[in-house]
Amino acid sequence: MEENEDLLYNNSIGGRDTEEEEPDEEGTSVYEHHRLTADSGQKPMRIDKFLTEHLAGTSRNRLQRAAEQDFILVNGRPAKSSYKVKPGDEIVILLDRPKYDNDIVPEDIPLDIVYEDPDVLVINKPAGLVVHPGCGNYTGTLVNAIAWHLRDDPDYDPNDPAVGLVHRIDKDTSGLLVAAKNADAKTNLGRQFFHKTTRRLYNALVWGTFAEPEGRIEGNIGRHPKDRMQMAVFPPGSGTGKPAVTHFRVLEDLGHVSWVECRLETGRTHQIRAHMKHIGHPLFNDARYGGDEILRGMPTGKYRQFVQNCFAACPRQALHARTLGFVHPRTGQEMDFTSPLPPDMTALLERWRTYIAHREL
Repeated sequence: MEENEDLLYNNSIGGRDTEEEEPDEEGTSVYEHHRLTADSGQKPMRIDKFLTEHLAGTSRNRLQRAAEQDFILVNGRPAKSSYKVKPGDEIVILLDRPKYDNDIVPEDIPLDIVYEDPDVLVINKPAGLVVHPGCGNYTGTLVNAIAWHLRDDPDYDPNDPAVGLVHRIDKDTSGLLVAAKNADAKTNLGRQFFHKTTRRLYNALVWGTFAEPEGRIEGNIGRHPKDRMQMAVFPPGSGTGKPAVTHFRVLEDLGHVSWVECRLETGRTHQIRAHMKHIGHPLFNDARYGGDEILRGMPTGKYRQFVQNCFAACPRQALHARTLGFVHPRTGQEMDFTSPLPPDMTALLERWRTYIAHREL
């Protein structure tokens, strides 16, 4: 949901999310968790009642909320809670995380909490921390850390998708995330992400300089046809991928790289990373999208060593979720949070500023 990093509307039994294979930068991913087929002798019955009778550990209210957000499918199409189940109907329920056998368990992992009240939790995530269990990372995640932090809260169940993170960012992206401590807060926040009323600004160091000081990137984002670990950009209206828009503004021209601010209009998986590569400006040291090579400047020995030192100073894609804004789900107050640059990106930026000031390389 950066981008990691879509919805984000994971407020009930199912949900969607943005951030990688741990969908990242606010990218959307949903996963099938239950599939049922109605018997040939099934009498007409409301689907919320039918599922309550056939699934243990859930409630009719949660099922109704899931249906409202199109997370219950009948014969491949979203069904509302009033739908009457018929013989032979195939019913699928989606969740916002991959299916696996282990419950989320609390783990004592330090959290940088920027803000907390009875409804929301705003966290400054360090680079290197996986957001949500999945794809081989079933422990040691931000979700496990939140479960520990809220272990004494009787209303918070880390295994209930009706609460918890509303969006995600990639493992190696740092910055701000918001989690909901109750179902009403998650529903409200999810709606804000879905309707694009949140405020999300990222800082990134990218390869190359720009002819214009600001711009708008529009292009559908979907899985790369040859590399499933990458996202690719497709023409708007092509029917391939999902619509995505990123706005960028150049903050500093640093010779062979640029310090930029990106504002998300949508939130697709790897949106900033894929969009910036698409326009010829991969993120600095983004190994997945080719930014871990020297893409600008004469590759002399001295310059090559300088860039390698920069890679070592910030050994990940140079992307930070700096600003997050939303309306508080209970009070209606405008909430805005800013995260300072982490030390690795600060060091990286200072190295390039020193380089451009001396122009010795």
